[in-house]
Amino acid sequence: MTGLLATKTRPANVPQLAEEALWLELALTPKPGLVDKHNNGAHRDMDHAMFARSIAAIAPWFTRFAELGAEQAGKPAAEQLHLIRPMGIACEQAMYAATGGVNTHKGGIFALGLLCFAAGRVDHVTSHSLCCEISHICRGLVARELAGRSGRATAGERQYQQLGLTGARGEAESGFATVRQVLPQWNGYQLHDLLLRLMAVNQDSNLVSRGGMDGLRYVQGYAKDLLANGWDWQALAAMDNALIARNLSPGGSADLLSVGIVLKACG
Repeated sequence: MTGLLATKTRPANVPQLAEEALWLELALTPKPGLVDKHNNGAHRDMDHAMFARSIAAIAPWFTRFAELGAEQAGKPAAEQLHLIRPMGIACEQAMYAATGGVNTHKGGIFALGLLCFAAGRVDHVTSHSLCCEISHICRGLVARELAGRSGRATAGERQYQQLGLTGARGEAESGFATVRQVLPQWNGYQLHDLLLRLMAVNQDSNLVSRGGMDGLRYVQGYAKDLLANGWDWQALAAMDNALIARNLSPGGSADLLSVGIVLKACG
């Protein structure tokens, strides 16, 4: 580790930061509803060791995303998404090979892959430049992929059509607006605090898939209560038990935690 939360003194190595962010997210314990060092959260098909194998498999791809971005520097942002997709799919296949077909990091690959690609394209890496570049790259993504497709709807399309939720695509198109909203409120060193702040406001499609809007509101309300009234290890463990009992896993917020770690380190 290179001290992600320390003051940045040299240009950010975003691929390295992305890998380290995944390791920090995995190590964070307790992590309500999510896989951590103590339990598997609300998951029966994955555990801590599987996540470690997944991170090891996908981490080399982050440099490749950045290299591809550097090759495309100066070219129109609107032309880039179709170039990233084949590499993203290949990275996902590396994940599936390491996990025996289990989706451990698909959302993380999407978000962190975009961050690394954007880092290769921009002249000066900052959280602002990365988020602006990603927003430009993903402009129109929600309209194209959630609103405009015909045929049998995917889970993400149904959530958009029925509830107006835009999921990971909307978060990327907004330049990670949820993360940027939360980062100024974060104390900068307690990752549990950042995770709770993300849970409190994120329209997490993973929670909606498992528990509907009631499940989403339950987790948001629980996180807000802990932030308002104070929290400690025991309170987080109790939240973990409550989410496991309800089969709720805030995986979208876990992905955004990794994004937040990277953006904080980039300044």
